[in-house]
Amino acid sequence: MAVARRLEAEVWRGIVWGLFAAGLVMAGIYFGSRRLRDFDPALVPYAGATVFSAFGLGYRYTMWLRRPPTRKYWYRGWQLFLSPWRLPKNLARLVRLVWDNLLAQKFIERRSARRWAAHFFIFWGCVLAALVTFPLSFGWIRFETDRTSEKLYRAYVFGIHVFTFPWQSAMAPLVFNILDISAVLVIVGLSFALWRRARDRGALALQQFADDFLPLILLFAVSATGLLLTASTHFMHGFHYVFLSEFHAVTVIFTLLYLPFGKFFHIFQRPAQLSLEFYREAGAAGPQAVCARCQEPFASQLHIGDLKEVEAQLGIRFATEKLHYQDVCPRCRRKNLGLVQDGLWREAGQGRREVEK
Repeated sequence: MAVARRLEAEVWRGIVWGLFAAGLVMAGIYFGSRRLRDFDPALVPYAGATVFSAFGLGYRYTMWLRRPPTRKYWYRGWQLFLSPWRLPKNLARLVRLVWDNLLAQKFIERRSARRWAAHFFIFWGCVLAALVTFPLSFGWIRFETDRTSEKLYRAYVFGIHVFTFPWQSAMAPLVFNILDISAVLVIVGLSFALWRRARDRGALALQQFADDFLPLILLFAVSATGLLLTASTHFMHGFHYVFLSEFHAVTVIFTLLYLPFGKFFHIFQRPAQLSLEFYREAGAAGPQAVCARCQEPFASQLHIGDLKEVEAQLGIRFATEKLHYQDVCPRCRRKNLGLVQDGLWREAGQGRREVEK
């Protein structure tokens, strides 16, 4: 009964945080568009899907943090990062971690060059598209023809005029086709990903449709339909433009609705994992845990202490009055397991011999 009540309380906490995230997005749309004066009613489906996605992300992120191991390392990471005497060093370290792990994605490059190329192109294509699509959908950015000349365009951000450019300038094609550029980047990355998944034996043995192929299909659908809209406008005199625009809207909305519940959720988990680097550094700089059997250091005392707390919260009782299982190094655990198995085999063999006699 107590477990059920605790789970119900955590679900309600997740709902509250989901509503809070959705409320932040709605407030951002309302105030960022100058009380909806710059908001395009035609983009209501996109905005609505984004609000629902924000609710799902807030809810799932909260439920993800309810797990004792995740909660322990998440809070411990923030505690170590915000430590006053280490904060300046941590801020410099954070910049490097963001560059290596998020922007350059070097941790993937160490695993496979083809895998890195797929992630790199997909990541930057999606980031570029998000930086343009969401502000446009929310009414934060808009473009207008200049009142003095039809050959000039004025760009506004939060209702503030930022710059003006002629439609025949080199900037105009870049501004108006930036989503096409992002779509091409995504498709290039998808090509690398599908090539690897079709030839890598490890991927062939483990991949599943829902986790591995559906996200790629959604990204391809959004990118391909976006490029088809441009092709219909410039090369086909608007042929089937209405159908293509509705089809593109459906793919984008479905992707936004899928965002909190599928593989795309790791996009929001990955930044939280940066705190593990600070955790490892703090553990390496602090006292080390010594094995109770061989008296050799094998891990940080910080990690072992937190691991014992998490196991206690999960109801795992690997301890006696004098010794805890985590006080023994992995090497000695394997040795102890081998000794126990050898003893059991000897007892079983001795028992069979006695029966035969």
